[in-house]
Amino acid sequence: MPSLAVSARGMSVQQSFLEIIARNIANAETTRLPGGGPYRREVASVSGDPATGAATVNVTEDPTPGRMVYDPGHPDANPEGFVQYPNVDTQTELVDLMLVRRMYEANATVFQAAKRMLRRALEI
Repeated sequence: MPSLAVSARGMSVQQSFLEIIARNIANAETTRLPGGGPYRREVASVSGDPATGAATVNVTEDPTPGRMVYDPGHPDANPEGFVQYPNVDTQTELVDLMLVRRMYEANATVFQAAKRMLRRALEI
């Protein structure tokens, strides 16, 4: 059943990517966190262990600065009247979302095909 395990791991990794993208989109306008400052976009990457084949999802913060918008009436405005917004570009996140969705669908298709092949092998 290794083919099912590979597809299942792939779907699990894509699920992690989907959660990170959703968190980025949900916080695209969050200008203040409990620790201070605006939300920072999270970026996911995958690394694999060559010995076991296990995939690990690594999450890091994007270091690029967010956009500055002049809004002196905003509660988070600095003394010059500018508000720093998160460095999240919703259009980029939506493109990433479409890509991750396609990869998830591809893994699900492989999983279903492997399942059908195993069923047929049992019928022989």
